[in-house]
Amino acid sequence: MTPGFIPGRRAALRAAVAIAIGALAPALAAQDARAFEAQAAARKWLALTDRDDAGAAWEAADPKFRAALPLDRWIDALKQVRGPLGAFDQRAVMSTRFTKTLKNFPAGDYAIVVFRSSFAKKPVSQETVTLDRDSGGTWRVVGYAIT
Repeated sequence: MTPGFIPGRRAALRAAVAIAIGALAPALAAQDARAFEAQAAARKWLALTDRDDAGAAWEAADPKFRAALPLDRWIDALKQVRGPLGAFDQRAVMSTRFTKTLKNFPAGDYAIVVFRSSFAKKPVSQETVTLDRDSGGTWRVVGYAIT
């Protein structure tokens, strides 16, 4: 017998953990599904910026984004912000939060996804992608910032 091992204790601990996870699973699943959808939409849009495809990123963005930032200004802004960073390396989600209000925007269903990102010339950075869920349930980018 292993020193310090109490028969049945491990099984009891496993049962307690399973019960706790089972009790939390419905709430976590609902929360995770919504966050997962917003994160996936943000990653898909960021992939366009990673390829330097400003035009496709602009077209894929929410109409509010396009109205606030004409294509030519978006192309220039993306070059100024992303150009000096070098090639994209990797990113990981740091947080996702939801809100019904955003400054300078009408009430809506918004998600703010923050990534820890790495680029060839800036290994530590943070990207914030703000999305709006349209009437069809699709998340679309309304804002992008990188620090």
